[in-house]
Amino acid sequence: MISTMFRGFTRGVLCLCLFATVGIAQAAENGLLWKIEAPDGKYGYLFGTMHTDDRRVTNVSPKVIEAVKDADSFVMETIAPNNPGFYLMKDAKLSEFLVEKEFDKVHELADFHSMHMEAAMRMKPWLLAVIFDMPKPQAFDTQDESLAAIARDNAKEILGLEDPQEHFAVLDDLTIDEQLVMLRAVLNRTQKQKERDFESLVKAYLKGDTGKIAALDEKITGGMLPKELWAKMHTKLIDERNEVMAERIQAQLNESTSFFALGASHLAGETGLIARLRTAGYKLTAIH
Repeated sequence: MISTMFRGFTRGVLCLCLFATVGIAQAAENGLLWKIEAPDGKYGYLFGTMHTDDRRVTNVSPKVIEAVKDADSFVMETIAPNNPGFYLMKDAKLSEFLVEKEFDKVHELADFHSMHMEAAMRMKPWLLAVIFDMPKPQAFDTQDESLAAIARDNAKEILGLEDPQEHFAVLDDLTIDEQLVMLRAVLNRTQKQKERDFESLVKAYLKGDTGKIAALDEKITGGMLPKELWAKMHTKLIDERNEVMAERIQAQLNESTSFFALGASHLAGETGLIARLRTAGYKLTAIH
């Protein structure tokens, strides 16, 4: 029963950055696929993903597929856990925190996203907010999962840069009140608003326009949440994780030629992976 209730929730596992689609972009450096070259000649690839199952995004460029095939290992943000406990509140149900109007809206959105209502009532509010702010599912696999399938078909080792525990802890550490602020912000958004904002983000993503995505992100997400909560989330989602990710990318490149599929949010900006890797002595060149 649990596996049926949670079918399709893995598209939410890799969506921590839906609320922070991209960080502050450094000027004039666009591109989603980058070649990473170390001083000793070792190399790999860094690809900024968008955690969605939209076919315009999942149908990636042949250059991306070539890079996946060239690598020995495929590294994504995390590998989705099989344990449903990662998705659930331990000792509470969402209904305990909602007024009738909010409960009805959750029911409506659960139906829209083909989600069992029992699962919605037990899910962590931040994760439910992430899922409810996404468009209606189109397919089973997100872009990240589709790329992992290509890597698997080509006998590549599949790795997670973060383990599920630390990946979920990023927003699990928010208080229940902070998580409910996120959820209520999404419940107050109309479907038309969500679709309009998503279309804007997809168009900017397909152009590799990180500056545009950054501006949209600040406008959309920063506009729906209290400033203090938005600042806290951005620090946790982007800045702190980027520091750890950069260190792990370097360690992994010492082991094998790797293709890193990480949210586009982590690439640009003064604290982004591109800048951090360059500071560490690596050459990064935009391929696509």
